[in-house]
Amino acid sequence: MHDIKAIRENHAHYDNAWKRRGLVAPDGFKSISEQILEHDSRLRAASASKQDAEAQRNAWSKEIGKAKAAKDEARATTLMAQVAQAKARIDETAGLEASLQKLRDDLLASLPNLPADDVPDGADESANVEVAPSPPAGEVAAQRSEGGRTGGTATAPSRHILHAPHPLPPPRQGVGDFTPKDHVELGEALGLMDFEAAARMSGARFVALKGALARMERALAAFMLDLHTGTNGYTEVSPPLLVKDEAAFGTGQLPKFKDDLYRTDISRVFNFERASAEPVQLVRTGNLTIAASKGTETVEFEPQRGEPRLLIDSTNNVTGVSFHETSWLIPTAEVSLTNLVREQILEESALPIRLTADTPCFRSEAGAAGKDTRGMIRQHQFRKVELVSITTPEQSHDEHERMTACAEEILKRLELPYRVMLLCAGDMGFAARRTYDLEVWLPSQNTYREISSCSNCGDFQARRMNARYRDKDGKPQFVHTLNGSGLAVGRTLVAILENYQNADGSIDVPKALVAYMGGLEKIAK
Repeated sequence: MHDIKAIRENHAHYDNAWKRRGLVAPDGFKSISEQILEHDSRLRAASASKQDAEAQRNAWSKEIGKAKAAKDEARATTLMAQVAQAKARIDETAGLEASLQKLRDDLLASLPNLPADDVPDGADESANVEVAPSPPAGEVAAQRSEGGRTGGTATAPSRHILHAPHPLPPPRQGVGDFTPKDHVELGEALGLMDFEAAARMSGARFVALKGALARMERALAAFMLDLHTGTNGYTEVSPPLLVKDEAAFGTGQLPKFKDDLYRTDISRVFNFERASAEPVQLVRTGNLTIAASKGTETVEFEPQRGEPRLLIDSTNNVTGVSFHETSWLIPTAEVSLTNLVREQILEESALPIRLTADTPCFRSEAGAAGKDTRGMIRQHQFRKVELVSITTPEQSHDEHERMTACAEEILKRLELPYRVMLLCAGDMGFAARRTYDLEVWLPSQNTYREISSCSNCGDFQARRMNARYRDKDGKPQFVHTLNGSGLAVGRTLVAILENYQNADGSIDVPKALVAYMGGLEKIAK
């Protein structure tokens, strides 16, 4: 959510930022802020009207007591009628206030984060700019070691824009002169990558990995986690894969991108042993259960997303209680890891918090119809090692540089050619204010493809989650949140297959992975 007070005070700043994002004013309005402020003005008027009615009700209620004490029944009767009118007005304006609040807040929730000042202008990926990679591993490691418990808060190196095009990487030493195959052809020829079997059981955009490739997927995840936890100062988490509406809203997936998510819907019914017209009492017995009681009979069940509904038969007898549960499969562990601090007030001394997780991720790819239909580049289910940081506003810029360098280190140790792109305003994700994409070289496509996206979200997600910290003066402030892939495991496997292939179709195992592969140095049929 955006800060409505800030929009009231500096609406031009918000309008200019949203224009950079490619947003246009809705019909009938000169700007997006004009629409927001109109809803806000109507909401404030409704709130003021309700407060006036409440004040009148309270004042007249006091006068009723005085009139009755003075035995002035006529005045008391008049005052009671006025109180009844005030209550009706309160109910009416309360309903209007609630609908206007939802209208304004839904609009605010649909609007993306504001781009940082140093983000380049542009509408799409053609306006992204290449920047210098992180410094050598020794310099990055030195920065990570500074700052005590949390692994360093030293100022991160600045990245300069590369004005010359990134040269194509030279062939890997030892690879002969041959036309490179893509990962699908390589994996299927080895008998270790089965798209057809996966499609028979699950449909398109799934794969079954076998043997050495299944082990490589596991090895990559372990290698990434070991580096991030052992060297980079992240704490490993095994988080939930199913989340509630509030969690998906907090990180920005809901409501705007619900079509890109997978959802589970479950209806449950709890029946009483005997049907009767006796009243049913619903009692919440803590955070874990709700008890429904009828006469001497009670059923208990876990609270779900909505309110329980009574089941009534044709003779108007209550037979049981039902409810409907909706959960969302995470599209990235960013959702679970970031929501660990939702509705919390942290101590400033605990920041930055750095978290990592290896999880499956699930995406419907509703907005990517027809894109990357071949192979493992874009799948409905994939594995990814995620990085999340929770910081103060003062720490977040340097933390963004640090996080990106941590992701880069994986590519460096795997000796995969890559480049770093600073995304333009129109190409960033909904919740991001500044994003670096790491793109790895794929020989079969003769181009670089995204393998990691590292974003600084500022306080955008924190406002949606109500995640705060207590500053040095003891005042609660919103934290800043950052997230990045460290890395996408499937795409890393793709990059290894294509960059480490040999003319005979075998795959050399990167040196950094040999120990994780049980000493295996080459994958061959």
